[in-house]
Amino acid sequence: MNPIERYESEVRGYCRDFPVMFDRAQGAWLYDEDGKAYLDFFAGAGALNYGHNPAPLKNALLAYLARDGVTHSLDMFSAAKREFLENFQRVILAPRAMEYKVQFTGPTGTNAVEAALKLARKVTGRERIISFTNSFHGMTLGSLAVTGNGFKRRGAGVALHDATPMPFDGYLGENGDTLSYLEAMLEDDGSGVDKPAAVIVETVQAEGGVNVARFDWLKRLSALLRRHGVLLIVDDIQVGCGRTGPFFSFEPAGIQPDMICLSKSLSGYGVPLAVLLMKPEHDVWAPGEHNGTFRGHNPAFVTATAALQFWENNELSQDVTRKAQHVSDFLHSLANQSGVEASVRGRGLIQGIAFEDPELAGAVAEACFERKLIIETAGVQSDVLKLLPSLTISDSELNQGLDIIRASLRAVLDKKKKVAA
Repeated sequence: MNPIERYESEVRGYCRDFPVMFDRAQGAWLYDEDGKAYLDFFAGAGALNYGHNPAPLKNALLAYLARDGVTHSLDMFSAAKREFLENFQRVILAPRAMEYKVQFTGPTGTNAVEAALKLARKVTGRERIISFTNSFHGMTLGSLAVTGNGFKRRGAGVALHDATPMPFDGYLGENGDTLSYLEAMLEDDGSGVDKPAAVIVETVQAEGGVNVARFDWLKRLSALLRRHGVLLIVDDIQVGCGRTGPFFSFEPAGIQPDMICLSKSLSGYGVPLAVLLMKPEHDVWAPGEHNGTFRGHNPAFVTATAALQFWENNELSQDVTRKAQHVSDFLHSLANQSGVEASVRGRGLIQGIAFEDPELAGAVAEACFERKLIIETAGVQSDVLKLLPSLTISDSELNQGLDIIRASLRAVLDKKKKVAA
């Protein structure tokens, strides 16, 4: 038994799906201690949109550390923070005519979500938050309260309060108008739903099964909440930073949320960094009212600033759109030709194939790993094989991974036929 299995908590998860000792990584590849290469279609659950150890980010970080740049500064002034804020404004916010204040909330996505929920309640003076079926927003108690996954919620061990789930786009079937339902709940004093402080939504429910909200649905949601004086929080932690093509996943819907949660690939290097973007009128915090030790993580500011070079023009966004179409065409072809009941979901370079037989997704993921491809499943039943390659993956690497998926599905189906015979 290796020391990790002996000493680390049983709560560890991903190492059970990918039981090898990884040692180094570069680009779209992970390497184990024996030097065997694994193609990565997982990208750190979306934390590595630019691949492993991207040279521009690595060089900036090494140079900063080599000159003894400040690593930890709480929320004091630092040159690294200044550079990030100036460049984030110049490259991301200003070109999109987005006026937001930036709050550094702590190291992880759930910190950003907790800050958003807390601030929404402070701004409105109301307690309730509306979330959506199959949502996932983090593992701390406030984030779990607005998460739909029952397994994750039960892990809290306590009652989760002040949150009301509503049906996500498509949850009630093709003809089900989930926003009309939400509107009725908000407008009818007999609904039993207290007027909420905010609604929190993912435009693509990554962990929930790669469920995609239509742009028109998002636009209607934003307008509905504005009419009722309810704040809109977009959790763009996994599907922001270019995962769907544009930097923010909600851009094609033409909306500007009251608050935006970002983390994962914001640092671009797997270095923890999370922020809450808020419209200036919502910045009602008193100094120190919400704090945390690791808000001033300067190495993350350095890599995040370097990552912004990918957004100086539209080349990466256009390349993601091109690759996304190729992946979509492949998955639709695979679903049609495999002879199994399956559907394709997703947007940009977060896409999935949902199997009617939920056991197939896990079996295919396991077969992929046997063929040296790292890929995970999603959905409450783990019934969706989820593709999450780096945005910078080459065409040949992308095709290599798709070929492995095809071969793995074929192998799983052949095995099932032999067992049935």
